[in-house]
Amino acid sequence: MQFIIEAIKQSPNHCITFADYMNLVLYHPQEGYYSSGQVKIGSQGDFFTAASLGSDFGELLAEQFIEMADILAEKEGFTLVEIGAGSGVLAADILTYLQKHYSDFYDKFNYVIIEESTGLIEQQKALLKDVDKVTWTSWEDINDNSIIGCIFSNELIDAFPVHQIVIQNQVLKEIYVTWADNQIKEIIQDLSTPRLLDYFKLIEIDFPNNTYPENYRTEINLKALDWLETVNNKLNKGYLLTIDYGYTAPKYYHPQRYQGTLKCYYKHRHHHDPYLNIGQQDITAHVDFTALEKQGKLLELETLGLTEQGLFLMTLGLGNRLSELSNGNYSLPEIFKRRDALHQLIDPTGLGGFKVLIQGKSLTEKQKSQTLKGLNRPF
Repeated sequence: MQFIIEAIKQSPNHCITFADYMNLVLYHPQEGYYSSGQVKIGSQGDFFTAASLGSDFGELLAEQFIEMADILAEKEGFTLVEIGAGSGVLAADILTYLQKHYSDFYDKFNYVIIEESTGLIEQQKALLKDVDKVTWTSWEDINDNSIIGCIFSNELIDAFPVHQIVIQNQVLKEIYVTWADNQIKEIIQDLSTPRLLDYFKLIEIDFPNNTYPENYRTEINLKALDWLETVNNKLNKGYLLTIDYGYTAPKYYHPQRYQGTLKCYYKHRHHHDPYLNIGQQDITAHVDFTALEKQGKLLELETLGLTEQGLFLMTLGLGNRLSELSNGNYSLPEIFKRRDALHQLIDPTGLGGFKVLIQGKSLTEKQKSQTLKGLNRPF
């Protein structure tokens, strides 16, 4: 906790925005949950992702990437960029599947991982030590307009630091974090940046207004907008595929969602106190997909489709995989385990309800007219 106290003491007003606090507890080089390598993913960790349930998720994603490459058909080749690769399991599943089923493509394409956490990079390199297709790099080392292919992320944006705002007397205020009486405390002050008001103009939400209750509290993810601009600068032609949990803006900022979406995960239990287990728990907020679409449009990223993960995976072949369980190639325990994993991927109340946003850049009219298989049943 000392690194938080020092940051507060060194700040001009002896307080920091909640976004700065969240950034520190998640990404501080030595003490942050992600940066320190303390993050634990899977059944024995703090949370699990779709990739934790077996190879199906990565294999079905690989099918979508193959179709994208076929549509682009670029002589320069196809580059797949994964942002925030976690433990590296998803990359391993994608690469193993492509090597086995699309060997010609596998020999020609490039797989790039962009990861800020040195601890996670070590895990990824250990898992992928026998794979010669992967390179690790940073945004700074990638030339602008150099990537032809697909940039993708799975449960990345929900872990970006968010500003917390609150309505008081119909005025928008911001949550700050300070140190007083030997403990972390929240205080409410004026907005730290006019970008917080501009955000609602971007998503076309009248906020605040008299339909919102007093002390209505929610989040704004400005970093997601900056991240999208960075991604756009690096992408020359191709696709951006974003998978995460979240809402469109009217649902995100509905007057009845008066406590926001912020959650903390610690040993597979979730709660709402970001000041517990400092540096040892995950802190997340739902993603505003309208903001990604609107910001993307300003950057000339065209929305090709927004769907739910369950529908996305079904159109890519998950239903066929469920049917294959009855072909006699599996033992009864294997059938139950595999069926449970597949059902979790499409459960509309869980992972299946996640959103899948696909945006395109510099595509020809013919390329845009070819509906991607995963979007055949739009949400």
